[in-house]
Amino acid sequence: MSGSTQQTRRVILASLIGTSLEWYDFFLYTTAATLVFPQLFFPDLDPFNATLASLTTNAVAFVARPLGGIVFGHFGDRAGRKTVLVVTLLVMGISTFLIGVLPGYASVGVIAPILLALLRFVQGLGLGGEWGGAVIMSLEHGDGRRRGFNASWPQVGVPAGYVLATGLLTVMSFTMSDAAFLSWGWRVPFLLSGALVFVGLWVRLKISESPLFAEVEQHGAKAKMPLLEVLRTHPRALLSAFTARIGVDVAFYTFTAYIIVYITGELDLPRSYALNAVLIASALQLALIPVAGALSDRYGRRPVYLAGVVAAAVWVFAFFPLLDTRSFPLIALAAIVALVTHAAMYGPQAAFIAELFSTRLRYSGASMGYQVAGIVGGSLAPVIALQLFHTFQTTLAVSIYVVAALAVTTVGLAIAPETRDLDLAAGPDVPAKPSLPGQVGPFA
Repeated sequence: MSGSTQQTRRVILASLIGTSLEWYDFFLYTTAATLVFPQLFFPDLDPFNATLASLTTNAVAFVARPLGGIVFGHFGDRAGRKTVLVVTLLVMGISTFLIGVLPGYASVGVIAPILLALLRFVQGLGLGGEWGGAVIMSLEHGDGRRRGFNASWPQVGVPAGYVLATGLLTVMSFTMSDAAFLSWGWRVPFLLSGALVFVGLWVRLKISESPLFAEVEQHGAKAKMPLLEVLRTHPRALLSAFTARIGVDVAFYTFTAYIIVYITGELDLPRSYALNAVLIASALQLALIPVAGALSDRYGRRPVYLAGVVAAAVWVFAFFPLLDTRSFPLIALAAIVALVTHAAMYGPQAAFIAELFSTRLRYSGASMGYQVAGIVGGSLAPVIALQLFHTFQTTLAVSIYVVAALAVTTVGLAIAPETRDLDLAAGPDVPAKPSLPGQVGPFA
């Protein structure tokens, strides 16, 4: 095995471990926001409004993510990818640990939900800077013909983090009484994050800087104000990244977060039905996302991405009827197929978005386009789904909402070029290298 191949695998492993830990932290909050926080931090509200308030604090992180993308993207394009990835992991780990020691409403009153929302905001800052760096480090190392596969591994951090977070919360909730779980059991997975973050730091400190960034630095081509330059030179790329992500996010949070609210609140089924169904489906995604990334190296980013969009738009009309059967095997089938469609979109997404931007601006551009879409997509999806069902009393309204969001994603794919064969070193960043057959300059 060559040194270059070893380093590429080390970078991919570091990105995967770090991103999995960050998403573990992030999904701990998302899951607790549906299972614990309504009773603990909003006990004076009725169940519907308590859940709505809890999901709203969850959405705060999505507002913070673009800010994190801007701040950390700037330093990622100025100081390097590796340094920023260490900082983002610390930011996320510390804020998650502190959530685990927060007093509830019964102890400190309204200060409790305020502190909860503040720490969720800090979590969003960390994750906002994490995604771009992890994807770009994986993308910019190794064989250019395997960029889709390499960049898909940080995406695997999403189901890995979900499985770890939800699995731990599920174990805690089923090995103790409801009173003990609400009192202190839910805190254990949050406190555990403090120990896990050291594992991620140890791995990340051992990797080398991105070779493409090092080349930009060597030629003195670093952008002074990366975000301003992105806005000036890459407006179409930003629009494509933004719109291409919205439907993916809406579908994902409908399939993984709103399903918990719907099954426990509307169908009055045990929460284990929703949690176990999504756990099984997420475990399958661990393998499916890299497969989709590899397929995008063979067939192109847009065809694989679009196949997932179409499949999700069709499946969402079968998703809720299967939940309504109240049969766990059929509920599990609904979640499994739903997340298979998501994997088809999510696998090529990382490379597709990152390849839209030139090397000297890639961290800022990819982070900005990706994270701003999270406000419109992921942050609001569970809240909008909850309100739509509450207003129209039918899941058809939720399904139509998901399809509308996926239509926006289709537009984002349509206005972008196929990025698979782009030469990432071409353009104004550094002197162009010989390209593979069919390669062209970066999309600006």
